[in-house]
Amino acid sequence: MGERVDAQPDHSGFRADIQGLRAVAVGAVLLYHAGVPFLPGGYVGVDVFFVISGFLITSHLLDQLQRHGKLRFGEFYARRARRILPASFVVLILSVIAALIWYPPLLMRDVWAGAVATALYVPNYFFAAADADYLAEVSTPSLFQHYWSLGVEEQFYLLWPALLALTWALIRTRRALTGVLVAVVVTSFALCVGLTFQSQPWAFFSLPTRAWELGVGGIVAVLLQHRARAVPERFAPLLGWAGITAVAASVVFFSGETLFPGAAAALPVLGTAAVIVAGETAGGPTRMLSTRSMVFVGAISYSLYLVHWPALVLPEAAMPGRLPLWATLLIAAVCVPAAWLLYRYVEDPVRKAPVLTRARARLTLIGAAAGSVACLGIATGAYALADTRPLNVERAASETVIVDSPRGTDYVPENLAPELREARESLPEIYDDGCNRGTGVTDAEGCVYGDVDAPRIVLFGDSHAAHWFPAVEGFATDAGFAVEVHTKSSCPAADIETLRQGSPYPQCPEWRDAVIDRINDSQPALVLLATFSDAELAPDVEDEPAMWDAAWGRTIDAIDAPVAVLADTPDMLEDPAPCLSANLSAAEACGQPRDRALEGASREAQISATASRGIPLIDLNEYLCDDDWCPPIIGNTLVYRDSHHMTAEFSADLADVLGEAMRPLLKQTQ
Repeated sequence: MGERVDAQPDHSGFRADIQGLRAVAVGAVLLYHAGVPFLPGGYVGVDVFFVISGFLITSHLLDQLQRHGKLRFGEFYARRARRILPASFVVLILSVIAALIWYPPLLMRDVWAGAVATALYVPNYFFAAADADYLAEVSTPSLFQHYWSLGVEEQFYLLWPALLALTWALIRTRRALTGVLVAVVVTSFALCVGLTFQSQPWAFFSLPTRAWELGVGGIVAVLLQHRARAVPERFAPLLGWAGITAVAASVVFFSGETLFPGAAAALPVLGTAAVIVAGETAGGPTRMLSTRSMVFVGAISYSLYLVHWPALVLPEAAMPGRLPLWATLLIAAVCVPAAWLLYRYVEDPVRKAPVLTRARARLTLIGAAAGSVACLGIATGAYALADTRPLNVERAASETVIVDSPRGTDYVPENLAPELREARESLPEIYDDGCNRGTGVTDAEGCVYGDVDAPRIVLFGDSHAAHWFPAVEGFATDAGFAVEVHTKSSCPAADIETLRQGSPYPQCPEWRDAVIDRINDSQPALVLLATFSDAELAPDVEDEPAMWDAAWGRTIDAIDAPVAVLADTPDMLEDPAPCLSANLSAAEACGQPRDRALEGASREAQISATASRGIPLIDLNEYLCDDDWCPPIIGNTLVYRDSHHMTAEFSADLADVLGEAMRPLLKQTQ
């Protein structure tokens, strides 16, 4: 992050204010991740880093083109490798070792996957493909999630020099070069804005949607190539303070609810560019940014960025509950001397090592490849070692019997179904059959299970409808009914506006309306509605209970068939399986209080909306929780495959009690 080139262009020399900008950037990210409440937009520090990196790298490359008429690609990539990779590899390896010691064993699979993606320089695409939400509060985020920005920069460094060299070879004018860079920036920015609405994770993590931020720094480098200042001296202080204000406003007023990156990212990006363009000038922010402490933090900013995230995430994963603010701030403070040690004994010495700087570039590049292989080997070995650990006690539990107020099994039995390692894959068969619709699909074809000529029970809603499928099918098959499935990821049955990873979700209402039309045309015996109670709503919702009540009412009123609503199952807030892998003899520690697991405006709205319309509400939570506690294991069955979805096995176990609740409703339709 915040690349510092080894040879500054002659026109600029060392700029202490840019070191200060680095300090602002890393400080914002550090305090944001530490949970400081009044800096909810601290994540924009990465955007500040991107602009700085684009400026310095482009300045360096332009200087090389002017001096030699060409770029020495091998030398350039070797210099980048010496600068970036040693500290990166050290932190990666230490993080893997720390995770092996302190992480729940079941999380080591995620640690291994993240480490592999990082060692192969594609962590950003790994997280994009996983639909990771960087701005969301996740109980156990990836230990390597902060490497996403490093992946973007590494990929940028791979392509940017070639673009500059090609443009320089074809047209050696500053105007042409500026035009090419502007075209790249405009195209990338347009893609960023568009994709933020369509798929926020890909817009957030991918190079094509982030290249414009580094490209803006590149344009600034071209502007300053032959001049100390690009604006009149009397306006420079005002421009500098305006830039600092823009960055500060982003940190203070942006939040996890901001649609980001999108157009919002322009504020910190242009603010950073303004500070760089303003230059070192009396009356501007130069004095503030150039203090000894700011320059010091700027110098260690890359190492500080690397060490702060695992230092904050590891304790969260190793201990139950979230760390208090005083603890995270203490960790953040300790990260500063830790980063200095990494800078002093790894980052700086390797960058300047004579054995590498005096040798041909291939030696450094071979060393970089060897480092990647070493990281892959260590991560794989750690995962293999963790995978040998038993994830149960040597004791069987009695077969699961569904009763009200169940008593949870207080250990992980050897006959647990599914096994902890298989929990995530415990999905209803509709997923393998392609019947659960993905986010981009809007057709209402659905799937029918059973005799196509039999009366049908329709299961309609999001993934919380889907996880009821084994129970519904288990009853329907014996009772002479077919099951028609209409489920779609993150799309509630209730007619309410939702987001998907912070982005609008227009495919949801389109699909919902199509399904309702299909239901009304087919006249099923019963329609079962189910929805996740904590769906992601637009950030400006003020009266959430009333909104949910009206949303349930609109869907119920629109369906011209017998309807029943399935009360939502408990939200365990954290995935019980990793917790259980670390508490084999104390499984109750991985449960949740009933009041906490069953709270929420949507649950209350289900009750009011169904009661006011005389619609049955089927609430089976008495079979998942007792009066006080919701256990993760009942009998020999694991109840949850993640924090809020039932396993297919436990859903199937509920077939009889669900059937008893449905029989009277089906008799009324016959």
